[in-house]
Amino acid sequence: MDHDQTNRPTKNIIAAAKLNGVERVVETSLLGLYNEVPGEFGDWNRDYGGTDRSTAGGVCFNLYPLRLPWLNDRPEVNYTLTHRHDQFVGVSGSRRSIADVVCRIIADPSLGANDSLGIGDPTTEGATRPVY
Repeated sequence: MDHDQTNRPTKNIIAAAKLNGVERVVETSLLGLYNEVPGEFGDWNRDYGGTDRSTAGGVCFNLYPLRLPWLNDRPEVNYTLTHRHDQFVGVSGSRRSIADVVCRIIADPSLGANDSLGIGDPTTEGATRPVY
């Protein structure tokens, strides 16, 4: 997630990927990137988590943006995937769930290609703060 106004980190990654013939880049950001998190938690997330509204326009490879919830160390794989224009589901998710999505993308390059996948634990839906 870029924290500078010029999106320098993202631009450097894209330039390096093009230079080295990389075909796929998986990147992460926080939920709320598209203001898809409603209610009290959405307000809290915007205030405390910040958002990265950068784009990676003009890329010549498949980009896999993953919008992550607030993470926990629960020993479970339980998530709902949402897309760019969908409302985000849940407020938290396990690191194991995120790893599962990344492994699925590696196994099936069509999953999430040039989309924007939100990953959240549906059992945390409606919570007003992260569920650890």
